[in-house]
This record gives sequence, structure tokens and C-alpha cells, in this order.
Amino acid sequence: MRLEHRPNAVDLFSGVGGLSLGLEQAGFDVVAAVEVDPIHAACHKYNFPSCSMLARSIRELSGDAIKRAAGIYGCPVDLVVGGAPCQGFSLIGQRALDDPRNELVREFVRIVAELDASYFVFENVKGLTLGKHKRFLEEVIAAFESYGYKVRLPWLVLNASSYGVPQDRQRLFLLGAKKGLPMPEYPEPLTRPAGTERQLLKLPEGPSCRDAIGDLPDAEKFDALLTSDSTHVKKWGKASKYAEELRCQELRHWHLGYRRIWDPSILSSSMRTYHTEISRRRFSETEEGSVEPISRYFRLPAGGVSNTLRAGTDSARGAFTSPRPIHYKYTRCVTVREMARLHGFPDWFRFHETKWHGARQIGNAVAPPLARAIAKEVAHVIGLRSARPTKILELGDPALLRMDMSESSAYWAVPVPIARRDRKSGAKKRKQEEIERYRLAVEAKTYG
Repeated sequence: MRLEHRPNAVDLFSGVGGLSLGLEQAGFDVVAAVEVDPIHAACHKYNFPSCSMLARSIRELSGDAIKRAAGIYGCPVDLVVGGAPCQGFSLIGQRALDDPRNELVREFVRIVAELDASYFVFENVKGLTLGKHKRFLEEVIAAFESYGYKVRLPWLVLNASSYGVPQDRQRLFLLGAKKGLPMPEYPEPLTRPAGTERQLLKLPEGPSCRDAIGDLPDAEKFDALLTSDSTHVKKWGKASKYAEELRCQELRHWHLGYRRIWDPSILSSSMRTYHTEISRRRFSETEEGSVEPISRYFRLPAGGVSNTLRAGTDSARGAFTSPRPIHYKYTRCVTVREMARLHGFPDWFRFHETKWHGARQIGNAVAPPLARAIAKEVAHVIGLRSARPTKILELGDPALLRMDMSESSAYWAVPVPIARRDRKSGAKKRKQEEIERYRLAVEAKTYG
């Protein structure tokens, strides 16, 4: 649904919407999103209530179907973005793009062509640029060219920490345009990572982990967060400039995005995590910026940046696990909201209330400030002169944030795509394994 006269965009493999948010903040209307996981699709719908969500596999969709769902049939599509999952393995005697494991990348190329998009942004892991995987990347570029698109070369790997995000997160981005249209540039770095010397990189220092989460109240002070992911908070800490922006304290902090109706006194996405005393002792003895040897969790450096926040594994591999860093100040893992701050998501943006889903949604997302920087380059060549929109949006039904896999599948009227997990037995088993690893480490005199 078009809200104001702005260039449009379609987000494929949207997840919870990191790219969607960055595009909106750069002046685009994200008119349609495609996400096969019904839980992620539901959370995207909550945050982007005016976007048409297609909670289906991209294999089942055509460009026309996406346009009809978005209400733009017969209209041009300005931009298509997405990070198609791929393994990028090269097979002897076979094109890597023909490998069934890379089918979703072919589908991304197909949809860009069927939508006849003017521009596209393809995001993927840095590993796609290394070794034998380079062959696959070359085939992806050739596939775009066969459909009448040119790709900016050389391609670049961008680090979110260069765009005002307190996280070392490197991703490959391909920028493409229909032949005959001006090609967007890659955005110039805006910041150097917090904790690095200015003489090494003559850029303003970016936010640190302390800047990102130091003003957030400690979740362990609120009993309500034992059973809920949100609570009202009367007293917040002093906010850094970075935190002020994510709290949307001024109109300019919304950039060119639509303001949302929300209650800034609510601390959300902050359900507490149980840690054994053994774990807390290990966490307390782990130096900032280093890895705790048993859990392999990284302890955040207060004056530096986070390591790459990862999605972890899903139920297809046994159980949901989403590794979260250790707080620099407290002897616990960070909350989902603290992860969101480290990723550049504003406080109005909500995630699934369950920690493992919320953490996975962040770990899979493009950091919004980086997405915004890239989208602004596309907007520049389009000739976008958008003003800040006047319309204010009401967020979606909070029930969308609480649905389990069965409920979300029923909501979207799709089959349950992922096997269900026994949460209690899985958590108990992992805790027992953690204690046993600690015992063995002590016996081997590798700890303490």
C-alpha cells in the first residue's frame, strides 16, 4: 500500500526487516516483503503494518503476484533488495549456480528480472568472495547481466562498524542497475570502529558498546521480565548521542522513515535469562573483548565494538541456539533489546518475545544504518528528493510478536515449515552439558 509519493522497494528474504527499515529511513516505501518463516513474517508485519507481506517461499511466487499483492500492478519497481541464503559450493563439471543448494539465489535473480526493477541490492556473507566461492559469485553477476543488468565492479565487502554501528559485521553487497540507468556508488565510510586510533583511520569514532547499551536499565532488576519481554521503566540512564537516536528523542532521529505510535517508557525485548552461579563466575572472570573458554561467548568491550552477532542454529539442527555476548558490566548475556541496540535497531522496533527467535531475527538482519547508507546512494541516482513523511503509523497487533510456529503458520494459512522443538528438554540438556564441560575443564586444570 502506497502511503506517500516515494520510490518503492521490494524486500526478498526480508526476515524481521533490517533492510526494510534502512530503505524506509532513506526515503523508500517498502511495498512488499517475502519471508518464508511465518514467525519472522509476523514480526515484520507488526513493524511494517502498511507493507504487503507474502509469507511464502519465493519459489512459489512470480513478479506479477508480488506486484498485485503490493497494489502496484502495472507500475515500475524502483528497487529490489535481499540476502538470499546460499552455500555457494562449486561442483566439478557443473555451474555452481545450477547447484540445488543455491536455488534461492537463482530465484532472487529471476524475481528481480520479472519485476523489471530499475535497481537491486544483493547481500550475502563475506565468505562468498573467498576461494572457490568466487566462482559462484562470478556466475551470479553473469546471471544478472544475462537479464539486462549491470553490476558495479569491483564489488565490495562493507563493515557495519564503518557506518555508525557498534559491531564488527562484514557483508558482501552487490549493487546493480538496469542497463542504461546510472549506477549507484558504494557509500563512503562514515565512522571508524570505537576503540581504534584516529591516526589509523581518519574518521570520526563510531559508537561503543557502552554508548549503545549503557543507558538501558538492567533487566535483572525487573521481576516482570522473568515471564514477559517488556515492562514500564521510570528511570533510564544517561543516553549517548547514539542511544538518543535509537530512542527517537528528536524528529530527525526518524530520518525519512514513518514515525510510529509507541510508548518510549516501555523496555521491550528484554526477557531475562537464567544463568547458573558457575556460569556467572566464569563470565565475571572473562576479560572484556575476549572469549569465555567454556561457553565460547564473547564479552563485550565497553569502549570497543561487539563481535558479529550471529543467528545461531535452528531446530533443523537439533534446537534453537542463538549465542549472545556477555555484557561488559553484568555477569549475564545481553538481552535481545541490547542486541538490537548493538545492531542499530531503534527502540520502537519489536522482535519475537522468545529470546531464541528474537536473537535469530537480529543475527540474520542487515544492520539498518548500513542499509540506510546503501539505500541513500540508490536514492541519489534515482533523483529522490523526499521530505520527511507526515503520516504516523500505528504498529501492528502485539499478538504477532507472541505466535509460535503453529500459530503463525495458521495466521498466514501456510504449512508449518520447521519441526517443533521441545524447549524444556533442550534447555535442560544444554545446561547439563555446560556444567559437565566446566567440571572436565577444572579437572584438566584448563580453568581457574
